[in-house]
Amino acid sequence: MSIPKKAIFPAALLLLAAPFLLAAQEQSPGEIPVEPDWIEEDLGLYVRGDKIFSMSLGVLFPTLFLNERGGGYTGNINLGGTGSLGFFYFFTGHWFLGGEVQGMFASTLGENMLYIIPIGVRGGYQFYLGPFEFPLSLMIGMAPMTHLATNYLGLFLKPEVSAFWRFNSSWSFGVNTGWWFVPQWPKGQPARDRYANFLELTLSARYHF
Repeated sequence: MSIPKKAIFPAALLLLAAPFLLAAQEQSPGEIPVEPDWIEEDLGLYVRGDKIFSMSLGVLFPTLFLNERGGGYTGNINLGGTGSLGFFYFFTGHWFLGGEVQGMFASTLGENMLYIIPIGVRGGYQFYLGPFEFPLSLMIGMAPMTHLATNYLGLFLKPEVSAFWRFNSSWSFGVNTGWWFVPQWPKGQPARDRYANFLELTLSARYHF
């Protein structure tokens, strides 16, 4: 049975259009395909100008206390609580710099309270492994301290190691381990120099924008 020549051309057009007709049927009428504004593979990529706002809460362990001769002494400080707020700016995909304000409170064996409020700049370098981010940083600043009627303003140093999981394009969550170095050098009283050290463990949430 021969096919009329007039039917060959419409049949060929139908065969060519079949893949496009099938693809159109897979999408509901009027539906517009939506793509996310981020993909998981890009979560670890930062560019110059990216910013982070961080919030942390945790505990502070008293560790090592030294006098002016380098000998140890009893700090008489119990386990304390700490929290911080920070803002950081990325200059490259890895290097960042910003500011942080932190606070701590702890009771003493005499049932009095010690308060320290470090304020300073913090900079560092951030590594990546898939959706995980590992910032290494150092905070340098000043720390007002209050215990009973005694007030003191001194140097504050805190190296810190952190690990974060990037939940989505806006939020990441993680843990921090920091070492507080809090020296006291009373003016004109070198015999009363003291060097307090604390270990910080905190949980953090970071907002990326």
